[in-house]
Amino acid sequence: MLWQPDSVQPELYSFRIKINSSASFGLLAICVLLAILSGGCKKSEEKHLTPAQVHQVTRDLAAAAYSAVPSGTPIKLRQGASSGPSGGVDYLHIGLKSGSSAEANRAAVAKLIQSLNAAATRNHLTQDPPIQTGDLLQFKFRHAGVPAVEIEIVTRSPSGSGSGAANPGENDANPRLAIIIDDLGSDRAAAEAVFALGYPLTVSVLPNHEHSVDIAQEAHRRGFQVMLHLPMQSVANETPEAQELHPGMPASEVAALVDLFLKNVPDAAGVNNHQGSQATADAALMDELMPVLRDRRLFYVDSRTTATTVAYDTAQDFGVRSAFRNVPFLDDVAEVAAVRKQLELALRGAREKGEAVAIGHPHPATLQALHEVLRQARAQGVRLVPASELAH
Repeated sequence: MLWQPDSVQPELYSFRIKINSSASFGLLAICVLLAILSGGCKKSEEKHLTPAQVHQVTRDLAAAAYSAVPSGTPIKLRQGASSGPSGGVDYLHIGLKSGSSAEANRAAVAKLIQSLNAAATRNHLTQDPPIQTGDLLQFKFRHAGVPAVEIEIVTRSPSGSGSGAANPGENDANPRLAIIIDDLGSDRAAAEAVFALGYPLTVSVLPNHEHSVDIAQEAHRRGFQVMLHLPMQSVANETPEAQELHPGMPASEVAALVDLFLKNVPDAAGVNNHQGSQATADAALMDELMPVLRDRRLFYVDSRTTATTVAYDTAQDFGVRSAFRNVPFLDDVAEVAAVRKQLELALRGAREKGEAVAIGHPHPATLQALHEVLRQARAQGVRLVPASELAH
């Protein structure tokens, strides 16, 4: 049964004040004051929704969305309305898969909005003007002038294979390989060794380490793409960072921590997870993280530290440009011969899949193998690119 808020009957206030030609200016002032007071009394008597009522309205909107979209469409609901000083709003996110044409996409979005508006009308909501940013459509529903539910609709391409390309097969004639070097931040000499290789590698810097800021700045100055190596909780929680994302964090804390880390890794264009086997498998946490990255125009690469990760799919659902590691880690065995073999597998993966994302670390053995093997990339027809180029 749908909840219906109590109807509010407006009370009418009338004032009969006779003013002749000799009336003083003071009477006019009194008229104005009474009119203001009457409007204020009327406004104060409007009934606002309680948080529980907002949550019920959001569930009604979610049900309306489910009835209007294809089966399997991700619809995510977050209850943010509260009785605290800031109030807050609920959130409803719908990730529509792109259709076969722009006309089909417009029709799907129109059908969804029509269903949402019908539910909004039943619940006496009004809609703010929508804001379109690329594939993202945002608007708010209000009750009695107060924001109640924020709606996000993302029209996304169907997930492909490979590194996350919509159509990876289109790149077969020109295979591309992105290599991310993780865990920079503590050792300035290791960073200099990476820079000295002279290849367009992507450097991912841990925040809050001794040289995090200067390594990120120097990498950017030399033309390397910089990423934030975002600390996340692992299942074993081995060697955790002092601060990291973990399941159960509210959205406000996730956003605040990401912003703090970004200040410590200047010029970061994207993010990949450090460890995170527990965090990236937590759907609720990833639902909190991805809007933060999208709003800051950052791309995301899922390092895939667990087979149960939902990070890449969630990034796609929220319209975050994203990719994932799709070849083995380069240096699980930090020996030159072993890394050389993994690099050869990465090059082959790029040729076979059209594009590949590989991840390594600034171990001496890794750097030596990179020096030996990457000179072969061009001869094999593989182009080395920044990670952002493979994020879709």
